[in-house]
Amino acid sequence: MSPRSDRIDSSDRFAALQARWSGLAARERAWLVAALVLVLAGLLWQLMLAPSLKTLRTATAQAATLDAQLQRMRSLQAQASALQKQAPLTHDEAVRALNLATRQTLGGTAQVSVNADRVSVTLQSARADALATWLAQVRLNARATPTEARLTHVATAGGVVWSGVLVMGLPAR
Repeated sequence: MSPRSDRIDSSDRFAALQARWSGLAARERAWLVAALVLVLAGLLWQLMLAPSLKTLRTATAQAATLDAQLQRMRSLQAQASALQKQAPLTHDEAVRALNLATRQTLGGTAQVSVNADRVSVTLQSARADALATWLAQVRLNARATPTEARLTHVATAGGVVWSGVLVMGLPAR
């Protein structure tokens, strides 16, 4: 088929549609126009308005979530800045701070063993909340970071307790 014959077919089809349209009663034409308008309105709703309204409805919740994330990130940034501004600790000061935090927070549930710039802390039934507090204290006060952990936990009537060994890195001598 040549492009010219395609045009003839299209114009023939259009003429046939026009003749068919003219042959319809006014009432039938009104119903077809109403159906076409209804279909177009539905398409307009689905493609353009519904997604925008959904975004508008969820925007407040998303903004609150993002604001909370931003506050958390700012808090972490402030903590990191405070840690960077702290004066460096000597190895001995770090060991003293770690021992003090261990005695105060974990008490008899932990034993500390110092080996060069590494410290092994053996836990025996340490409460979960005390362990979390102790980890925060030694991170800030002794600048110790966990390098290895072999821990197990057991749920008891008084809560979860942890046992095992934590190896912490200390500032170099």
